[in-house]
Amino acid sequence: MAVTTPDARPETGSETQREPAEGTNQHPAVVEGGGIEHPAQQPVEPSVPTAPEAEAFAVTADTVDPEPPNPDCEAETLDALTPVSSPSVVTPVIERPAAAPAEVPSAHPPVREVAGVAPPVLATGSAAPNDATAADLDAALGEALDVIRRLQARLRAQVLGRDEVIDLVLVALLSDGHVLLEDYPGSGKTTLAKTLGLSIVDDREDRANAAETEIVPFRRIQFTPDLLPSDVTGVSVFDANTSLFHFRHGPLFAHVVLADEINRTSPKVQAAMLEAMAEKQVTVDNVTHELDHLFFVIATQNPLDLAGTYPLPAPQLDRFLFKLRMDHIDRDAELRVLDTYRERRDVVRADLPRVGRGEVLAARRAVEDGVAIDPSIKSCLVDLSRNLREDDRVLQGNSTRSLVLILPALQAMAAVRGRDYVSADDVRVLAPRVLGHRVELAPGVSDFEEVLRDAMAEPLESLARRTLSRRTSERRSRS
Repeated sequence: MAVTTPDARPETGSETQREPAEGTNQHPAVVEGGGIEHPAQQPVEPSVPTAPEAEAFAVTADTVDPEPPNPDCEAETLDALTPVSSPSVVTPVIERPAAAPAEVPSAHPPVREVAGVAPPVLATGSAAPNDATAADLDAALGEALDVIRRLQARLRAQVLGRDEVIDLVLVALLSDGHVLLEDYPGSGKTTLAKTLGLSIVDDREDRANAAETEIVPFRRIQFTPDLLPSDVTGVSVFDANTSLFHFRHGPLFAHVVLADEINRTSPKVQAAMLEAMAEKQVTVDNVTHELDHLFFVIATQNPLDLAGTYPLPAPQLDRFLFKLRMDHIDRDAELRVLDTYRERRDVVRADLPRVGRGEVLAARRAVEDGVAIDPSIKSCLVDLSRNLREDDRVLQGNSTRSLVLILPALQAMAAVRGRDYVSADDVRVLAPRVLGHRVELAPGVSDFEEVLRDAMAEPLESLARRTLSRRTSERRSRS
């Protein structure tokens, strides 16, 4: 029986439906169970909707007005109707077809296979978070290795016979540390620092801010006894036109700073250097000025000519990650220096690309995140430190901060050697460079290498046993 309302229309098919008034957006509302709520007082029994009505149900009342049914979509719409348990009531449900997953280009390097462990599968669409993270870390670590190789190529082309020193300088750069060189005049320290500074390009996007802070690639400071802190940090200059003070940046505002003969300057200047190296900032007239994130210091001191010098205090020595000795190069390297002197001085090596500042900072993060340190390596470092502190030949052992600083250095050393894990050999190579200037020997003891060798013997042996036991267990599990 049709429901009679003032603007009702004759019944069509098996159901009566009210047309919305002109100029309004009132549509039949779908209620629970698939029925239709009419404006009339008398309820209407729900029934199976037809194909045009099911298509109209897919569009809600809050979007657009219902459009005439499309004959081409009748079959798809009828297939989308899902019946419920009641045979007389059907709830129209339109399922959206799942989009085909897009193919991911093979931009990641090949996944390394570890014995006994199934390699991760880079799936498309809904990839596992761990797999995606591992692939990203591998890609970032590969880019970091490329940055290291480019810097190595440029430095080794200019500084001959110093491959080991070059690698250690790059390790300090990647681990955000500083280097103290004990060398003789004319050993190539200035060439090494200048080549490193000129190999890094300032690729910051905010070039205006870069110009304001006056960050330059390289600066060399010759320390003398009459040097003042403002000579290295900067000074406030009074402008008579504006009656204001303007800060003029000192030579510390650079990517790479060569502090030549740092032990010849007064303790006041050394204190200013200590703040710059520890906090990457300088304070002038109670105003703090930030240095660049890539701020890297290569300091030198002459181990023989100590007259009129100010020995570096222990807190400032502790700010240097490495203390390196640059001995004389061998005969073949010295001959190559003489043969290629003019070429290295006059020719600009355009075939050796430089690296960007952002690339170096990204390489630091990639090495820190992508190079693994086994807990046994940390146990070895702690045992080594405890052996040094308990040795009667040691007056003062190394601090805990030295162990914190050596961790990123070990990661960087592994990356320089092309590995994504820290090995016992990395500990053996870096321990003398990191701990040599932090351990004070007792009076009458002068051979630090012997003391360190005795302290490292047991921890390294224990580390080797744990490594061998783990490899044996893995081999048995595979078999």
